[in-house]
Amino acid sequence: MTVGEKKVLLAAPRGYCAGVDRAVETVEKAVEKYGTPVYVRKEIVHNRYVVESLQEKGVIFVDEADEVPEGAHLVFSAHGVSPAVRELAINRNLQTIDATCPLVTKVHREAVRFDRDGHHILLIGHHGHEEVEGTYGEAPEVTHIVDNLDEVDDLPEWLQNEKLVWLSQTTLSVTETMQIVNKLKERFPHLQDPPSEDICYATTNRQFAVREIAPDADLVIVVGSQNSSNSKRLVEVALEFGARDSHLVDFASQIDEAWLEGVRTVGVTSGASVPEILVKDVLEWLAARGYDDVTSVTTTTESTIFSLPRELRPARTQPARA
Repeated sequence: MTVGEKKVLLAAPRGYCAGVDRAVETVEKAVEKYGTPVYVRKEIVHNRYVVESLQEKGVIFVDEADEVPEGAHLVFSAHGVSPAVRELAINRNLQTIDATCPLVTKVHREAVRFDRDGHHILLIGHHGHEEVEGTYGEAPEVTHIVDNLDEVDDLPEWLQNEKLVWLSQTTLSVTETMQIVNKLKERFPHLQDPPSEDICYATTNRQFAVREIAPDADLVIVVGSQNSSNSKRLVEVALEFGARDSHLVDFASQIDEAWLEGVRTVGVTSGASVPEILVKDVLEWLAARGYDDVTSVTTTTESTIFSLPRELRPARTQPARA
């Protein structure tokens, strides 16, 4: 193999989605406006670099609202929170700022509405994930979490006699989610679909971009953290659609040179909570090893922008009177 044969396929879109961009900027603007410390419940987004960078700016991450001093500023993460968490924050007189992704908020509203309309909700998602916990908390008496195909069989038989609708965590694999939905419908033929897809546009777009490069890649490197659901799904999608090998790394320094043995084409992408600087570092690491022929493979372009929480938006200036 000659150096000239080595190449990189760079997937696009990749990296920050609109919800992550809004959440990170929310914390940064809160620090600018209120000073430090600003507290954040859980990780603002699931990315080690982002969290550590914000900690360096004086942001304090906590597991629960009761760890925050009374009256302090607390940001809710992009993954959303349950009504119980909001109530706890109110009881502690915390100044809350909601950085929940608007697409997650949409799922919360759907859960509330379907509960009000007498449905039981089959929530497809991962046990213990913050987003799933938040959505579940909107209607805990009627929500049943389904993590995988096997758990479809564990659902109680009496649900056959209930009005049913499915919702999902926004960061799942599209293919895997629909496999679960299809099995749910086999068991519960009257199961209703939600009015719109819950899996977010950014998750879908990044998975389709990986599907495009995977058949031509000997190795796909996904930049992202181990607790990032959408990043882990990109590894699975790469392998499912033809990549010989795929790995998830937070930083270029975590790449094992042994992965490159016999590799001609490397695919590169990143999860929706990953800043582009980390992808750049990976490209530089690969270039230093002869993989300096980079081709961008773009499957779609994204233009979605979400407004900051109201309390952090710039004040409107009144036009001067004549």
